[in-house]
Amino acid sequence: MSSDLQQIKIGLTDNHACSYLPDHEERVAVALDEHMHTPDNYEVLLANGFRRSGSTMYKPHCDKCNSCNAIRLSIPNFSFSKSQRRLLNKAKSFRWVLKDTMDEQWFDLYSLYITIRHRTGSMYPPKQNEFLQFSKNHWLTTQFLHIYDENKLIAIAVTDIMSNCTSAFYTFFDPDIELSLGTLGVLYQIQHAQQHQKQWLYLGYQIDECPAMNYKVRFQGHQRLVNQLWQG
Repeated sequence: MSSDLQQIKIGLTDNHACSYLPDHEERVAVALDEHMHTPDNYEVLLANGFRRSGSTMYKPHCDKCNSCNAIRLSIPNFSFSKSQRRLLNKAKSFRWVLKDTMDEQWFDLYSLYITIRHRTGSMYPPKQNEFLQFSKNHWLTTQFLHIYDENKLIAIAVTDIMSNCTSAFYTFFDPDIELSLGTLGVLYQIQHAQQHQKQWLYLGYQIDECPAMNYKVRFQGHQRLVNQLWQG
């Protein structure tokens, strides 16, 4: 942990079943200091491997496992791969726009996504208030990247926006569309970060043993936080 975080208070949760790896237990370290609840301080925490859930800032702190690595992209150095350019071309009829609030039909889309893709997960059955508590907080600028096919809403990528970086918080989409909408959402977030001259786009955690996460390592030039050092 960097020197400017040495003095903050950290609490540890109890061990519980891992959400990603079967037969594993997880626990997290939680930043307890209220003064860290600012966009600038959250940037520091992101650079040290933290994420958020609502207003709670946490990082994995498991007893017997180090599989979770924070992952980020250097926006000034990023270049789209051939496959990513092909995906953007296939989606050229789509459009994206960032909004301060989600469209009225967001919960129908979210419910479909959770029911089809994550029926065995902790977010099933989908609950509107639960997702709003999970995705929002009062001290951070969070916007919602809407993706449309003509006028039909097909995906929303929840995006935290700070001075020097953005963070891909959570994405849900129409599971019946054959294109890789999760990857497409990240590509659009990259485009937004490029337009606004951000340094970093944080993509959350990478777990190599979890197939659903492996799309993240296909972004060229990504960096992983390993033993508190970013490695690319």
